[in-house]
Amino acid sequence: MSWTEFLWTTLGAILTLCTFSFLYKDNPFYKIAEHLVVGVSAGYFVILLCFTGLMPKLITPIMNGSWWYIIPAILGVLMWFRFSKKLSWVSRYPIAFYIGIATGVAIPVEMKNRINSQLFDTMKAPNFSGDWFVGVCDIIIIIGVVCSLFYFFFSKEHKGVFGGLAKVGIYTLMIGFGSSFGYTVMARISLFIQRVQELRNWVTLTKTRTDFTIVLWVVVLVIVLLILMEIIKHLKRKPAETVS
Repeated sequence: MSWTEFLWTTLGAILTLCTFSFLYKDNPFYKIAEHLVVGVSAGYFVILLCFTGLMPKLITPIMNGSWWYIIPAILGVLMWFRFSKKLSWVSRYPIAFYIGIATGVAIPVEMKNRINSQLFDTMKAPNFSGDWFVGVCDIIIIIGVVCSLFYFFFSKEHKGVFGGLAKVGIYTLMIGFGSSFGYTVMARISLFIQRVQELRNWVTLTKTRTDFTIVLWVVVLVIVLLILMEIIKHLKRKPAETVS
């Protein structure tokens, strides 16, 4: 590995440690890493949108003679009037076009993917022709959906059989929410494991060459000094807080 690649790897390791420092408390090192991530991400997506959206979908068609693309270009420029106190009303027209078109496109797609498709799959007869376990799961899904709908029926008091079905609906909803939360947590844990593996690979890499090992010890020394400075600052602040 070249020195350039090693320095970039070291920078990534240092920023990872700066981010993990938030586990102790909010500090300037975490803020530096946070602001750097936000700034780099914003710059990256601006360039990405420029070369994947603006250039191929606006500039190139206009250059090829598709002059009607000037109309959405004008609407896009009018959105910038939002930053003017006197002419901010001009931006309402392109925003209205955008929201109207986006709503008209999104509602049928959302209805098809999130409602109609789910209803069709729920209303299908249980399939016991193949694996019996699949058929049992189909029945459980149907019961869970029906009981969940009973829970959201507020025109009748949840008592008796109706209340029992609504209670089953609550359990079904809790199982669904718990599964979604668990999936989200596991995804975050996988990111944490990946960063820990990167730190381990960085430490292993520094042992392959003497000059890399020197950099490792310098980084460790700086981290130790920063921790000691934070402890001393905390100790100096504590008597003052006690007196007050």
